[in-house]
Amino acid sequence: MDLQTLFENIDEEWLRKTRRTLHMYPETGFDLPRTVELVTSQLRDMGIPYTEKYGRSSVVATINGHKRGFTIGIRADMDALPVQEAGETSYYKSRYDGKMHACGHDAHTAILLGVAKLLDRIKEDLNCRVVLLFQPSEEGIASGAKSMVEDGVMDDIDIIIGCHMDNAYDVGTVGFLPGAAMASCHDFRIELRGKSGHAVFPHTAVDAITMGMRIYTALELMMNREIDPFALRVMNIGSFHAGTAKNVVADHCGMEGTVRTHSEEVAKFIMRRADEIVHSISREMGGEGCLTVEKYLPAVVNDPFITSRLMASAEKTVGKENVVVMEKPKMSSEDFAFYQTRKPGVFFRIGSRNEAKGIVSMPHRNDWDIDEDALSIAVRVFVQFVADSMNGL
Repeated sequence: MDLQTLFENIDEEWLRKTRRTLHMYPETGFDLPRTVELVTSQLRDMGIPYTEKYGRSSVVATINGHKRGFTIGIRADMDALPVQEAGETSYYKSRYDGKMHACGHDAHTAILLGVAKLLDRIKEDLNCRVVLLFQPSEEGIASGAKSMVEDGVMDDIDIIIGCHMDNAYDVGTVGFLPGAAMASCHDFRIELRGKSGHAVFPHTAVDAITMGMRIYTALELMMNREIDPFALRVMNIGSFHAGTAKNVVADHCGMEGTVRTHSEEVAKFIMRRADEIVHSISREMGGEGCLTVEKYLPAVVNDPFITSRLMASAEKTVGKENVVVMEKPKMSSEDFAFYQTRKPGVFFRIGSRNEAKGIVSMPHRNDWDIDEDALSIAVRVFVQFVADSMNGL
């Protein structure tokens, strides 16, 4: 198996064109008809079998489906964000108002299609089966990964790997972190009910705004005084809404926030105490309070041994000097973690920053872009790992 020749013949122009087409027509959540059609049409052109049985807008393709030995899963997310792309920076700017690939999922999808094309060329030389997971709704409240896992996509997969574009690292580098790599996520809503009244008769009312302010302060105190300071954690209340008129005591207050941590134990403590705080303060003031978790993602925890194997494969493709061990875990979250609850896996970073080209923006910003040289680098890392690991770990 001559991987060097294979890599030298990667169609980089096709990779760029595929990524830019996806970028121009971003779709969100599970509503991905155009994206799914692009993926499935490419797979049909390659002659690679696929199924859509693992839930709405999912596509799962298989290389060497007849082989029942070691099975490697590779995942790419396909959905975009509800973001209005800024400026007129390129001809491939989003054609859809209010939607943008501002996190690199267009690149991930193009990369996995590139991996499919290369693996199909060498499938006779591979002793393993490779399952390619094209996933919807990584950004949505409802997790596409969770849905696919519940539908059994991981049942016959032994290990799973995935990557993310990262403008914190220069193009040409690949980043790894064994163990806890990304935080768990609890997105929550707090609803508070008081009793309305005229502003000049506050004693006849129950002020939901005061209730919310007290709860906000109590949550801040809990995060800073009840948890080990060495435990990485974040709570942010990003939305606080109450009241309809300046001379009326508000009878309703709504708050929305998120909790991020790498420890399931810490996460459980925070959410339990937050619920206690909401109920105790609202009752004390004569009102009612409810905390609801609207989205939950586990922490991304990378298997140390698989990480070491992936790093070795990456060194073969980009050189040891360009393989980066990340200094600390990220506080952002990723639903790739749901795959890791079933089988061991690794989620790693592909450097996509290029200051000379002005590509420095971080994810979820409306001016996000990547250095597209990162596309072929990611393809090579994935294919090299499959070749190195085809007989099992």
